[in-house]
Amino acid sequence: MILQTESVTKRFGGLLALDTVSLSVEQGEIFGLIGPNGAGKTTLLNVIAGIYEPTAGIVKFKDKQITGLNSETICRKGIARTFQICQPFPKMTALENVLVAAVFGNRKAIADPQAWAEELLEFVKFAMPRDTLARNLNTVQLKRLDLARALASNPELLLLDEIAAGLTPGELLELMDLVRKIREERNVTIVLVEHVMKVIMGICDRVAVLHYGQKIAEGTYVEVAKDKKVIDAYLGEKYLL
Repeated sequence: MILQTESVTKRFGGLLALDTVSLSVEQGEIFGLIGPNGAGKTTLLNVIAGIYEPTAGIVKFKDKQITGLNSETICRKGIARTFQICQPFPKMTALENVLVAAVFGNRKAIADPQAWAEELLEFVKFAMPRDTLARNLNTVQLKRLDLARALASNPELLLLDEIAAGLTPGELLELMDLVRKIREERNVTIVLVEHVMKVIMGICDRVAVLHYGQKIAEGTYVEVAKDKKVIDAYLGEKYLL
């Protein structure tokens, strides 16, 4: 088991964003988190990544508690993440953006950070010149840059937040292939938050469904898509199998 959350709760004043959420993710899985807007999906990723400290509950990574550690420490332990809205350093080049993670976020020293950054840009098929400023990239290019930067820290667990948003059908298929490739060739376990059901159906081994901060279902996509609670709360009849 690479990741466990045990009764994780997060409050923002009077708002209960997460309500005793317990999950287990096996090493090597692609694990999906789905649910309506405001269900707590991104909040859960932020708790796992150390951006938020949980109000209650425990987070374990490789059977060791990481609850309450800051995001830098958690990154160096082997957890990286991307964001729904890409957050590059806009005045730095694509290569420099990846180099930052390679040098300062890596859990082990890299002998040649520049070569490592170049390798990862090639791995994610970043097609632009390496000296292109991040502020001049479009959405698809930024998503690939964000993936390269996350991988530059050499993670064992990668948290992806709506990486498919805004992509065309062709770009979506390429992205799905890339996520599979990250798992298979880089030996990275993946937890992804996603609204695009084609991605969830196509690449996830298991799925958990959040609704109003609570986990209401967990299992394969086929299993959760048949759950009446999930149909009523999120999927509707369209995705009923």
